[in-house]
Amino acid sequence: MFGRSLLLFLALIALFAPSPRALAEGTLPSRPNVVLVLTDDQGYGDLGCHGNPVVKTPHLDRLHAESVRFTDFHVSPTCAPTRAALLTGRHEFRSGVTHTILERERLSLKATTYAEVLKSAGYATGLFGKWHLGDEPAYQPGRRGFDEVFIHGAGGIGQTYAGSCGDAPDNSYFNPAVLHNGVFEKTEGYCTDVFFDRALKWIESRKDKGPFYAHVATNAPHAPLHCPEKYQKKYEGQVDRPVAAFFGMISNIDDNVGRLLAKLKEWNLERDTLVIFMTDNGGTAGVKVYNAGMRGQKVTPYLGGTRVPAFFRWPGALTPGDVGALTAHVDVFPTLVELAGAKAPADVKGDGRSLVPLLKNRDAAWDDRVLFTHVGRWDRGKAAAAKYALCSVRNTRFHLVNGTRGELKWELFDVKKDPGEKKNVAADHLEVVKGLLAAYDEWWESVLPDLINEDAVGPKVNPFKELYWKQFGKPR
Repeated sequence: MFGRSLLLFLALIALFAPSPRALAEGTLPSRPNVVLVLTDDQGYGDLGCHGNPVVKTPHLDRLHAESVRFTDFHVSPTCAPTRAALLTGRHEFRSGVTHTILERERLSLKATTYAEVLKSAGYATGLFGKWHLGDEPAYQPGRRGFDEVFIHGAGGIGQTYAGSCGDAPDNSYFNPAVLHNGVFEKTEGYCTDVFFDRALKWIESRKDKGPFYAHVATNAPHAPLHCPEKYQKKYEGQVDRPVAAFFGMISNIDDNVGRLLAKLKEWNLERDTLVIFMTDNGGTAGVKVYNAGMRGQKVTPYLGGTRVPAFFRWPGALTPGDVGALTAHVDVFPTLVELAGAKAPADVKGDGRSLVPLLKNRDAAWDDRVLFTHVGRWDRGKAAAAKYALCSVRNTRFHLVNGTRGELKWELFDVKKDPGEKKNVAADHLEVVKGLLAAYDEWWESVLPDLINEDAVGPKVNPFKELYWKQFGKPR
């Protein structure tokens, strides 16, 4: 009996002991593997752990429970802009990204991604799923720091627009054709499963070969709302059919996150791997069911358009809990660079700040800051006229918003007291309004020279289709 008790005691010690690479208190282990899961059009409220009364996300709920959770974390109000800001640590306008189509989704060739910095520091880098920062060869992720590339084109599987933004012809969420290191593969299965399958296969191949970064970016649950029937059936009768499909897509993502966590444990990578989960903009199809009390959704400058989940899980290194500091996607670049022990090029000037102090200590000092949001999507050649259209300025306490495109109608919200942004307090805080407007005006003037894609003309033939037809032949 005593021997069994001792063995149990030793097992518990091993289970909860810090990582073998952990350093002294107040520091973090160096050079973790990183897996970042980025879903498309899933809002802050589309998770069971955030109070959604319908959708079931047991694996993401577990990830939430085991993570440092940034509860006031913001991205851009649409997808390509978020991806640009995330990967560069700079507001998307500084890389020329002001839209999701019409060549205005192309990431400036002068921009530096953290994949490039991690790669220079000895990391293997892989991207699986959605890119949406330019489909022409020069803009492809294989030239932006990623060793392994397994992607669809455009902003979603099957999408095509005039110019360069487009996917393989007649592509579908089921059995999609996927571009793998420059060559199309005709896959079998549902797209999210396919992307996680390939990411897991690559991670397994890297597990004994040094640190890696895996970027798993699903096109789900972005419309069209298609998922395996068994997932949709879970919600039919509770919500209307489109929302049932949307929640089904999220449940499928949830199962794949569960597979990821299980495999990291099976491969003894769990304690050496930082897993980050986040989404690319505010809610969409699910907001009419639950929006966590927020105002707005995707394509709006209110909190509901930009606030997203941000879970950082690293067993043995990070202590789970909530962090309420004002944080954003632009902070991921300096965070990963610091954790990797890398250095960004001296000429790279970011808009973010490293989250490492908050990862070490959730109560660490965090100075006030100002974040700028602009929905973009103005008509070609209308950037100057769109200066104040659908934009906002945020500091820790206040949020100054113009939620209109055709007129100027500023609203100020004290979001610490009023997170639902219901009461306009601009008249009570005129100096705050003046200060935030001045900061916005200065910021706008600073980004205007970087809007390099505004007059860009795309190719006559979509590059993904052209490559697909070259490989498989163009139908007559």
